[in-house]
Amino acid sequence: MEDGSMAFGLWIGRRAMQSDRRSTRANGVRTPSRAGLRVTTIQRGVQLLLATAFALASHPLVAQDDPHPQQEGLPLAPGRTISTSFTEGSWMSVDVSPDGQTLVFDFLGDLYTMPITGGTATPLTQGMAFDGQPRFSPDGTRVVFTSDRSGGEGIHIISLDKSDTVQVTQGKSSSYQSPEWTPDGDYVIATRQGPGQGKLWLYHVDGGTGIQLIDEPANRRTTGAAFGADGRYIWYAYRTGSWEYNSGMRQYQLAVYDRETGESATRSFRYGGAFRPTVSPDGRWLVYGSRHIADTGLRIRDLDTGDERWLAFPVQRDDQESRATRDAYPGMSFTPDSDAVIAYYGGGLWRVPVDGSEPAPIPFRVDIDMAIGPEVDFDYRIEDTETFVAKQVRDAVPSPSGDRIAFSLLARVYVMEWPGGTPERLTESDANEHMPTWSPDGEDIAFTTWDDATGGHLYRVNSDGGDPTRLTTAPALYNNPAWSPDGERIIAVRGPGRAYDEALTRGVPGGADDLVWIPASGGDATVIAPARDGNHHFTSSPDRIYAYNPGDGLVSFRWDGTDRKQHVRVVGAGPPGSSTPPPATLVTMAPQGDQALARVVNHLYTVTVPLVGGDVPTINVGNPDNASFPARQLTEIGGEFPAWGDDGRKIHWTIGNAHVVYDLDAARAFEDSVAAAAESDDDEADPGAPEAAEEEEEGEEGESGDESDTEDEDPRYAPEEVRIRVEFPRDIPRGVVVLSGARVVTMNGDEVLESGDIVVRDNRIAEVGATGSVSHPEGATVIDLAGKTVVPGFVDTHAHLRAQINILRTQPWSYAANLAYGVTTTRDPQTGTTDVISYEDLVRAGRILSPRIYSTGPGVFSSENVQDLDHARHVLRRYSDYYDTKTIKMYAAGNREQRQWILQAARELELMPTTEGGLDTKVNMTMAIDGYSGVEHNMPGFPMYADMVELVARSGIAYTPTILVTYGGPWAENFFYVTEDVLGDEKLARFTPMEEILQKALRRPGPGPGPSGWFHPEVHTFDQVSAFVRDVIRAGGRAGVGSHGQLQGLSYHWELWATQAGGMTEHEALQVATILGAHSLGLDRDLGSIEVGKLADLVVLDGNPLDDIRNSNTVGQVMMNGRLYDGDTLDQVWPDQVAAGPFYWLREAPPGR
Repeated sequence: MEDGSMAFGLWIGRRAMQSDRRSTRANGVRTPSRAGLRVTTIQRGVQLLLATAFALASHPLVAQDDPHPQQEGLPLAPGRTISTSFTEGSWMSVDVSPDGQTLVFDFLGDLYTMPITGGTATPLTQGMAFDGQPRFSPDGTRVVFTSDRSGGEGIHIISLDKSDTVQVTQGKSSSYQSPEWTPDGDYVIATRQGPGQGKLWLYHVDGGTGIQLIDEPANRRTTGAAFGADGRYIWYAYRTGSWEYNSGMRQYQLAVYDRETGESATRSFRYGGAFRPTVSPDGRWLVYGSRHIADTGLRIRDLDTGDERWLAFPVQRDDQESRATRDAYPGMSFTPDSDAVIAYYGGGLWRVPVDGSEPAPIPFRVDIDMAIGPEVDFDYRIEDTETFVAKQVRDAVPSPSGDRIAFSLLARVYVMEWPGGTPERLTESDANEHMPTWSPDGEDIAFTTWDDATGGHLYRVNSDGGDPTRLTTAPALYNNPAWSPDGERIIAVRGPGRAYDEALTRGVPGGADDLVWIPASGGDATVIAPARDGNHHFTSSPDRIYAYNPGDGLVSFRWDGTDRKQHVRVVGAGPPGSSTPPPATLVTMAPQGDQALARVVNHLYTVTVPLVGGDVPTINVGNPDNASFPARQLTEIGGEFPAWGDDGRKIHWTIGNAHVVYDLDAARAFEDSVAAAAESDDDEADPGAPEAAEEEEEGEEGESGDESDTEDEDPRYAPEEVRIRVEFPRDIPRGVVVLSGARVVTMNGDEVLESGDIVVRDNRIAEVGATGSVSHPEGATVIDLAGKTVVPGFVDTHAHLRAQINILRTQPWSYAANLAYGVTTTRDPQTGTTDVISYEDLVRAGRILSPRIYSTGPGVFSSENVQDLDHARHVLRRYSDYYDTKTIKMYAAGNREQRQWILQAARELELMPTTEGGLDTKVNMTMAIDGYSGVEHNMPGFPMYADMVELVARSGIAYTPTILVTYGGPWAENFFYVTEDVLGDEKLARFTPMEEILQKALRRPGPGPGPSGWFHPEVHTFDQVSAFVRDVIRAGGRAGVGSHGQLQGLSYHWELWATQAGGMTEHEALQVATILGAHSLGLDRDLGSIEVGKLADLVVLDGNPLDDIRNSNTVGQVMMNGRLYDGDTLDQVWPDQVAAGPFYWLREAPPGR
């Protein structure tokens, strides 16, 4: 980014309430002040914001009578304004008016017009809605464009005098791109993207639902419609199949569609692809984009002769290797005389003559007053109290009498009296304990165990506690035990421990699981059948075993696995636009009666299971009131680990450390009483009476005449909820150590102590300064680090650690690997399951060698189908009130309206929401505009210029590009697998299962047949991605290093090196790896720099990373939370000397290897 590329005059208005915002920063890397920068407050709606910003989550917000003029119908009101000027821009689609005098183009989500000779642009649209890809109508009076101003994306038309704006398309669930007028001006053609491939659709400008033009083949994406003089033929580009990572070329080719015959014909077959066809008005010339080696150019074809040549090269890099949600290249246009093309590239607009003469720049200036959402940025302090309360209760089950519950907590089994008892451990075992199940008489509890060294077994213990009895004779991985109704046998799923040990991610592939039964007194297991289902359970009948899988639904069979019967399938409502309803993840038959309990997406339901012949019935609980058989939604926020009470009238579940009991009879009685009261009110009410009218009027307004903010809520039965609070000692070392004589890169601004001392007391930094200026406390241990370099512990802001689920590991290998490589804090954005919460508890208790574990928990997906702000509050309370994640991952959770509701709820509940980039720069820009806290993965469509730099930096969105899995280009990890000796890395082999190394380092195949697994260095793009990160942080923005879990531990350093490759200084790269990463997670008051009072998370390096960033991987020692470990072995060095391991993943190699 050139310093002179914009005229500064930046105004950032911040929302009125500042109580939850940072007022100062002590780490020296706060967003710097800029010339002409002023902080102002948007006044419109201030009283409303003050009154409602922290309303209870159960209360709807007061409607705004006077929305901000730039809100444009969207639910989120602006909270800040960016005002500045630009003379360069990113990915600008441009069109020329029919008279050749005017240009229209998009810029940061607004439309502008400007004389074709250049100058200062005039806004045509302005607001928070994202408008793009404008095209003039044939008569030059109107402009068609894409916009999400209705809450979902659609095609809109605006008159040039702004007197009229109409929406052409209907609905909010599809996305659109590249609209174009038919030559007669009666129709618009655009690509509509819903489920499946994006297809060209034809819409009449006066209304209707439109029609798809090209149906077959179904897997062909069609986009970029273009006309010449003849409206019969439509030029377009197509791609067969969807985008894919690490793709080969020939992604797009050109074709022509005949509107009379309905037939298409391919018109290109270039290795570099062909896209964005643009036809001259006289019908002679075709200009399109294509790739040559690593660069994109514009080619021109003489349609009379078929001859082709390069017209301009290089130009803007295309988006073939991504989802191309704004097409594979920005829109361009011929001048009316067909002599030149007006195109965007290099950050500017160009007039490109068709005769091959020199292109001429078209200078422009865009003055923006851009409304953006309030900032969502919180400080989360890290507690170091003596004890902590465990966050997650797992596998809770009620006793047959219902007066006690058994559950697993920190991988130990507990029992407590329900509802007010004190949890008590059942055993004193050191093995991990899981999945308790009660004997039918309530006297005993069976449970499974796992130990990384010895494997797992099934045990039985008296429900009042004592010495457990081992029931199984052979170690294995035992899951989901259930006691038979007669108390004689226990069933469980048994899998080989070997498969569990060899599992590299959350699942356990390669096992041969069997459903077995074991005598309740212990003995050899008897195989019932291969375990093709899960959730095995019983009703009151001892003769049949029930089970569930999403394909077959709820099934049952005999003890020998025969006579298999299907009973019911349960599905839910799919996300908008989806035609496939999601199946339940679990269905459990009630112990008595005809009810079943189902978990669909994140919610729990009861359904009535009919006895029918023929096809198995399917019950859709998307709207329980309209289900084919009686159904009931039990949860508003969600629930996990559901279980029936023994009488089939109560349902138990847990969420976080809360245990909930839903009484079906009490719920029905409550609903009957509410209905009776409503009927009585209706009978007594007289709407015509003056008194009633007065009361109604008073109910609508408060005493001051303001609109009331306390609307009557629909009364609902509230199940019983009890928090299970079990305190555990927090792992905090005791003692004082001085790390002396090392170079200390503090990340307190630019401070570097060439010889410094760090005093650590317990788990916090007590003093830091130049050697000789720091007193050594009496009795302190002094460790000489002369010649070493100490940096803050590395922060991985996008760390998929993928530890095993359901049965928790004693020591996940991925946790140890990251710590050994100096990563002391991780945040996993989208864990898939909530098991990570229990792992976090185990880390806090000191039972696992690990970095600090943070996560968003499972992502918030479109399957939630958020209906309004109040619904979003319910969804997010899962994370704020129960999981205590501090952050969430909004993972493509719907249209703009739904994303804004989620953001509003997150801000109210003090959650920092990060987002899935999704290979969609357009959506990424809207998330920055709205005020989201973070975006994961890089934005394709590089290079990016000053406008994007300022948007990302000034919005405050934290940018974690995960360059190893580059979006829009080859994965950067491929570069490192080619250039690094992964197989010969002894440390990597010590902390990584050999299967993981072999499958990633021996061969790099492509996604399918044919070449694609190897990339010439010239086509890698990670330096362009990281150049944008450099520009963002230099503009005062935030970024993080996220390894994506590609090669646990080592891949963090690869990601760091790739981040620096775009021109950062080594110190800037280390900032991103430490203090800026901590700031991105809201943890920088305790982490990210070496300063007094902060937690003692440090890395001792043998080399100096300020000389060469690759010295980040010379980890000699790691201090996490005040404990110092050897970087090569993870043996604890201080305050105790404890050997690490043995590690289960270190397997014997074949002879001679």
